[in-house]
Amino acid sequence: MGLDQLIQDCKKENTKAQEQLYRLFSSKLFSVCLKYSKNYAEAQDNLHDGFLLIFKKINQYDHKGSFEGWLKRVMINFILQKYRSHTVFEIVTENIPETIEVEIEEENINMSYLLKIIQELPDRYRMVFNLYVLDGYSHNEIAEMMGISSGTSKSNLARAKMILKDQIENQASNDMYEAK
Repeated sequence: MGLDQLIQDCKKENTKAQEQLYRLFSSKLFSVCLKYSKNYAEAQDNLHDGFLLIFKKINQYDHKGSFEGWLKRVMINFILQKYRSHTVFEIVTENIPETIEVEIEEENINMSYLLKIIQELPDRYRMVFNLYVLDGYSHNEIAEMMGISSGTSKSNLARAKMILKDQIENQASNDMYEAK
C-alpha cells in the first residue's frame, strides 16, 4: 500500500492504517520527541499523545509538501503547546552575547551525553535551542510558536549555548583529570 492510500485510509479512521502509519513513522517522530522532552519516559508519552493528535488532524493534511515534514510540525507544535499550557516560561532579560561559538572535537563527545545535557536544559532554553539549532527555525518563527519576542528567543539560545558549553568543558576537564 502506498503512502497516499495509507493517508486516505487514516482519514477514514481505519485503525489498521493508523497502526501501519504509526509503525512507519514512530521511530523518526520519537527522535523529535526526545529532543523536546526532559527524559525518555516523557518522550514516550509525547509520542503517544502526539500520534493521537495526528490521527485527529490528519484531515488537515492537504498533500502539499512532505508528509513527514507535516508530521514533525504537528508533533513539535503539540509538544510546544503542552509546555505552554503546563509551564510558565520565565522571562529572561539578560544581556548575553548573541553569538557564542562552541568548539568541540567530535570524537571526544558522546552523543548520549550530548542528548542528556540538552534534555537537562531549562524548558525554554531547550525548546529554543532545538527549534533553532536542530530544526532550523528562525527566531521570528520561534517567537511566534512560543509566544515570546524574537529578542527573547535570541537571548534564550545564547544562554542555552553557554550552559551546554560549560557542561561540555566541565566534562572535558573531568575526563582529562581522570586520565592523569
